[in-house]
Amino acid sequence: MTEPNWPAGELDPIRWLHVLAAAVPGAAVAETTIDAPFARVWAVAADLENELPAYLPDVRSLRVTRADGERLEARARGYAGLRARFDIVLRPGWCVMRSRFLLGGMAAVADPAGDRTRFAFLTGVHIPAQRAAAPALRRLGRWAAPRVVSSFTDRVHRRP
Repeated sequence: MTEPNWPAGELDPIRWLHVLAAAVPGAAVAETTIDAPFARVWAVAADLENELPAYLPDVRSLRVTRADGERLEARARGYAGLRARFDIVLRPGWCVMRSRFLLGGMAAVADPAGDRTRFAFLTGVHIPAQRAAAPALRRLGRWAAPRVVSSFTDRVHRRP
């Protein structure tokens, strides 16, 4: 018997972020193209301790407490006093952060010309009543995610 000749397709990190969002009820993704090369964009994205609190409005601080290759653990504090421990996977062009109740992600892909970068941000929550709350959570994410992307883009342009 011959093996079928199935087409093979690869997903870039931004498409993987959309797949992740589709699997989490209530998650939302915002995407933009930034007029900056990938290295500059990802330098801001990967600098979680210094940059993330600057563009994510509800995060007061984030400290990486453990690093093992691309796997990190971090503790975050919010302005309302909330605290969370995050498991993180961070590699070039891909970052996913998950706490007990929150899910966040970033992905970036270099434009073929090299002077621009596609960037996407995912926000979501996972709570016991998530399926019932999904429509409201998705509306909130669709409102918040573009604002985070805009603030992130400003950080990229301000970075020397």
